[in-house]
Amino acid sequence: MTDKPSPPLLHPTAIVEPGAELGAGVELGAFVLVGAGVRLGDGTRVHHHASVEGDTVLGKNCEVFPYACLGAKTQDLKFAGGRPGVRIGDRNVFREYVTVHAATLDGAYTRLGDDNVILAYSHVAHDCVLGSHIVVSNAVSLAGHVTIEDHAVVGGMAGIHQFCRVGAHAMVSAFAKVVQDVAPYCIADGQPALIRSLNKVGLERRGFTAEQLGRVKQIYRLLFRDGLNRSQALDRLRAHPEADSEEFRRVLAFADASERGLAPGGA
Repeated sequence: MTDKPSPPLLHPTAIVEPGAELGAGVELGAFVLVGAGVRLGDGTRVHHHASVEGDTVLGKNCEVFPYACLGAKTQDLKFAGGRPGVRIGDRNVFREYVTVHAATLDGAYTRLGDDNVILAYSHVAHDCVLGSHIVVSNAVSLAGHVTIEDHAVVGGMAGIHQFCRVGAHAMVSAFAKVVQDVAPYCIADGQPALIRSLNKVGLERRGFTAEQLGRVKQIYRLLFRDGLNRSQALDRLRAHPEADSEEFRRVLAFADASERGLAPGGA
């Protein structure tokens, strides 16, 4: 005999519009709004006065804190109608007053992976793509089409320009102004943000071995400390004896896909 799934637990003042889908064990607090096109995964909790609307899907065991707004219409003035939306994975946390907006074009999505923590007053704009295990600190602004890869950290009050990318395991410092791509494994700081160092502490905390850290240090030195221009540095990386390692391949693929260019090194 199997246990029956727990029914949703809804506060009497919560509004669930017809057509919304609530998974098992969903909890909705006072004055929550869940729009007609929304799907909430099992175990997701939406605290009082928060709203989830539009064509928005949240996975399992997410938590949405008071006054957050997920799935609202894009602020992009090019919006021409249709049904763009938001797709969010499992175990994501959205703190107070966070906003995550729908994409701009019909059928497109703003996307977040799993196990992300988005802290209070932060904004994820239209068509952003966030991976998994990301921490976005308080009052961060991500402009449209920003990409943040897995295990990145963005410090409080940072701003990231449209179409910029933050690489895996990178860190953007508080108050930074990011106008070019931040390479994986690095720390960016300043206005405009420059690459200041490796994210050594973060990599150690994530269990990088001495061999992995050694490869990352070689990449960092060639890209940002040996006085090479970008083409020369990338050629050196491609010709390196360890070019087939995961760390080298990740950085080379990131650089090859860059449209805004890599943020340069700084003192």
